[in-house]
Amino acid sequence: MRPPRRVERLVALIMLAALLFTPPLILPADRSIDGGFSWLAAYLYLAWALVIGLAAWLLEGGQDE
Repeated sequence: MRPPRRVERLVALIMLAALLFTPPLILPADRSIDGGFSWLAAYLYLAWALVIGLAAWLLEGGQDE
């Protein structure tokens, strides 16, 4: 039986979170397309929700791995 790979998955999640919140990916969302609305807040909340959701999914997955 293979050992659980929870640690490797959490390290990958940390790397994904660091990538999502780097300036090269945040700055395009900060520029307004239609003249007044910036997508920065929506991008940050969606990226944050994705990271929290993946962390919950990884940490709440049972002990049967």
